[in-house]
Amino acid sequence: MQRTANGVRFADSHCHLTDRAFRADRAAVLARAREAGVVRVVTIASDAEDSLAALELARANDDVWCTAGIHPHAVNGAAAASTLDAASRPGTASTMDAVRDVAAHPRCVAIGETGLDYFYDNAPRDAQRRSFARHVELAAELDLPVVVHSREAEADTAAVVRESAGQVRGVLHCFTGSRELLAEAMAAGWFVSFTGIATFKNFDADLVRDALADRYMIETDAPYLAPVPKRGRRNEPAFVAHVAAAVARLRGETPERVAEDTWANTASFFRIPEEPS
Repeated sequence: MQRTANGVRFADSHCHLTDRAFRADRAAVLARAREAGVVRVVTIASDAEDSLAALELARANDDVWCTAGIHPHAVNGAAAASTLDAASRPGTASTMDAVRDVAAHPRCVAIGETGLDYFYDNAPRDAQRRSFARHVELAAELDLPVVVHSREAEADTAAVVRESAGQVRGVLHCFTGSRELLAEAMAAGWFVSFTGIATFKNFDADLVRDALADRYMIETDAPYLAPVPKRGRRNEPAFVAHVAAAVARLRGETPERVAEDTWANTASFFRIPEEPS
């Protein structure tokens, strides 16, 4: 297990290292993360093809793990309407079967990113709901947690959280929802994770304060949502320390405590062993 110079270790529980934004300097991005003490990284898949790429990256790096899933933006209506065994998006041969195959690998630690996005509505809402349900079913079958994206879809997301309680562990990533949805997640044994949005002036600090100490994580969602003081730049895992500092301030704790708690919570949620496997 890697240790940093000052002993503080950070986990970035949600980023997209396979994104094209990192195509030219992915190795350097990972090197900067390690130099910053970020030595536990989960790279999140956006579709079946991306799941394969994420697995390849995780297999090549002992401190990187991956997920497998189809983001609600990438859901194809016809595929979701049947069994998601058809192409996950037009023009590709990747399928939900490929997601299942990736999920069977020990370097894959969760199903997702799945969920609901009623803000952009890039896919029909009924197709998104069916896709979400398929992912939750697969997570239950494989005994893996599920990584959930939810935007402008609180009621439907809360219903899934309630219905899956005791069957599937989940995380509401990039959490900016209501205190009611947070309470639903905590009651169901789910987690939430916070991004660079926690550094923004208009962020609801009560969400961070109300999250149980053993049920929250921090993330970058890189290359998106760069935190203050890096706003306007491409985000990357090295910047998760800024998220930790903001969360610490809002919780009235030290950054070291937040780093320690979220390191342990990331390991607990994703079942990541202390020693690289």
